Amino acid sequence: MLVVLTGGTGGAKLVHGLSLEVAAKELVIICNTGDDFVCHGLRVCPDLDTITYTLAGLGDAARGWGIQDDSFVALEWLGKYGGESWFKLGDRDLALHITRTRLLAEAVPLSGITERIRGALGVQATILPMSDDRVETRIVTMEGELSFQEYFVKRHWADEVKKVFFAGAERSRPAPGVLDAIRTAEAVILCPSNPITSIGPILAVPGIREALTKTKSPVAAVSPIIAGAPVSGPAHKLMAGAGFEVSALGVAKAYADFLDKIMIAPEDRALEENIEALGLQALAAPIRMDSLEDKRRVARDVLASLRYM
Repeated sequence: MLVVLTGGTGGAKLVHGLSLEVAAKELVIICNTGDDFVCHGLRVCPDLDTITYTLAGLGDAARGWGIQDDSFVALEWLGKYGGESWFKLGDRDLALHITRTRLLAEAVPLSGITERIRGALGVQATILPMSDDRVETRIVTMEGELSFQEYFVKRHWADEVKKVFFAGAERSRPAPGVLDAIRTAEAVILCPSNPITSIGPILAVPGIREALTKTKSPVAAVSPIIAGAPVSGPAHKLMAGAGFEVSALGVAKAYADFLDKIMIAPEDRALEENIEALGLQALAAPIRMDSLEDKRRVARDVLASLRYM
């Protein structure tokens, strides 16, 4: 069994590649839910949905989110009635959010809902939210405190980040199956996701980081930072705001207590010695994923490093 921790579009790319290189039933994917929020009264889980759509063959690869060829008529009409339209919910996408919100109102836990949706869309891999409890990533800026989606989507991550915290994390518990998956995994992979707001919330759930430190299985990560800059998104601002160096070395330090090896870009070979001084193995290989073949190649490389193939 291969356990994967993921969030964001970079994570979805590697998950896609992994799903084409190993049997889907071998994959257990633990998703960030710190980005979740309520939009037009509906519970939206961006990372869970992106992974589910990707594995169902429905995802919009060009945008990195949503359903391929979806329309936005409902959103247009919500705007006519004075509703906010900055967060793009497609017409077919809305069906998932309506279903999730209804089931939550019926006291079905998020993990149970995720399992129903996975089955309905024919996804063979196991998909687990990090927690059934509400954990919300909050971004503190000069303008005040924002939800992640307000910071990232509505304000286009233009604000200077002063602090990042995860509201509710200290009271949360791992979703059913999360700790057992980590304990019994043959290998664990951390995707090239934002280490602060995509992987950070998962690690903030009590028990998950400890399980990673105790597992006897190899744990590998793929860096989302190349030559001091993120492959995409605001990871540089968020890492700096959280006090981490914006580099592959900074990523390695964020995970150093449980990580065994990290894949870095060839451009970052100069960091190998400092990374290995942390007790980790640094593996330099091309890690950009601009095409389907790139995704498969990176997946093969990280699997080979774990001797999973």
